[in-house]
Amino acid sequence: MRSDTARWSIPIIAFVLTLPLLTSCAIDKGSALAANFEKDWGGTADVEKVDTNGYNILPFNGTATGVLILADGTPPDRVAERASELREYVAQNNSVTGRITAAGITFTVDADETRTHEIVALWRSLTADERVVEGDIGSSTSKIGYRWKAKVTVVDSADAMVVFDDLVGDGGRYQPLSDVTSVEVATRSDAHPGLRVQSDTNGVLPTEAIAAYEAVAAEYPIAGATLQSTSVRIVVARTADQDDALELARTAAPGLDPAAVSVTGKGGA
Repeated sequence: MRSDTARWSIPIIAFVLTLPLLTSCAIDKGSALAANFEKDWGGTADVEKVDTNGYNILPFNGTATGVLILADGTPPDRVAERASELREYVAQNNSVTGRITAAGITFTVDADETRTHEIVALWRSLTADERVVEGDIGSSTSKIGYRWKAKVTVVDSADAMVVFDDLVGDGGRYQPLSDVTSVEVATRSDAHPGLRVQSDTNGVLPTEAIAAYEAVAAEYPIAGATLQSTSVRIVVARTADQDDALELARTAAPGLDPAAVSVTGKGGA
């Protein structure tokens, strides 16, 4: 009996001594991935700062997001180089989402080389466009398939409509991404009037909402608006006839639920 106890005590003690080491290395996987990202990319040429977030979903399971914030004035070709290197990194570490911030635009780098080339090309176009203030290009994967979401802030409402058209159209200033893309373009916070126009997650365009907005804008001063594929909210100046503006909007957007077409008033002409 004593020999049996001695025989089992050694592996049990070894397991107990090893458990804290296993736990500290693997239980908070998201945090570990984030720490590794910061260590691997800190001090890289052109990288001014590394931001990370670790997500410890379950014990021994997690993900991380790492953002390389590049120094102001980093040449576009160097940004492309960093993106290529980061693409290789995320391809080898599939639980890590890699992102880059450069010239006011943040974008996600994909493990797929073609997608990364497309995103870098879009980044180049956005940063060269004087109408664009800042932007964010992210991605997600679902049962439906791969999705991009582009959010762009512009100077004023006229810019918002043109930039939106350029992002979703085939003949615009930007080359459309090959995957389904949700696009949201909004004016900066101090713009008057303010405007937000966006497609849905499947890339469906707010065609009727835009028609409603344009119909009202042709007759009355606009204070602000939000245009989506299933709804439109328009704020007109105090001097406008709200009932007439609402009728104009609903007539121009017959495919939208009348309850989803809203026109309200706001002070200022």
